[in-house]
Amino acid sequence: MSGNKGGVLSRVFGGSSKGGAKTKVAQTPQEAIQQLRDVEDVLNKKVEHLEAKINEETAIARRDARTNKRNALNALKRKKRLEKTLQQIDGTLTTLEYQREALQNASMNGQAFNALKSATSALKNVHKELDVDSVQDIMDELADQHELSNEIANAISSPVGFGAEIDEFELENELAQLEQEALSQEMAQINLPQVPVSSHTYAQPAAATAGKAKKDPLAELAEWAS
Repeated sequence: MSGNKGGVLSRVFGGSSKGGAKTKVAQTPQEAIQQLRDVEDVLNKKVEHLEAKINEETAIARRDARTNKRNALNALKRKKRLEKTLQQIDGTLTTLEYQREALQNASMNGQAFNALKSATSALKNVHKELDVDSVQDIMDELADQHELSNEIANAISSPVGFGAEIDEFELENELAQLEQEALSQEMAQINLPQVPVSSHTYAQPAAATAGKAKKDPLAELAEWAS
């Protein structure tokens, strides 16, 4: 049993080489954390042993309190020494626990730092070939290519030789003439109804007759239609 504990402690606190000289090897955070856990395991087993011995010495002192006071006092003395050792080990375990937590936090911070460092290095590598001027040049070239594509599309979509010789103003004049001719033909085909003349109809004044004669034919047509 003592040989196993010695092997654990030798592994925890560092072994010696064949020549007897201790060698120092740099540890990773994970190895250091595992080393602290190993020490805690050993000390926790020691605590269990001490607590069992303290209970045993307490039982002896209680048993011999009346019959053998000297033996009872010696048991109490041993109990006090065991309790002092137990108190020291508890303090050591607390220190180891704090150290392990600090090392774990430092390890996480180190990993985060390395990740940030790698990300920064990668970003620098990306930006090696990029700068504001080169990016602007690329964007300008891209805009030129888009404009060229639009011009090519417009050129392809326009029929070759169609509509180039047509005068739009001439077409509008011709269309207006056709509309006027159509309106004249419609007016010629309309027969206004005859208004019956009654024998009792009084003759209208000459001024009224002259006013009607001056009315626009289109106005008369509109009145008749309404």
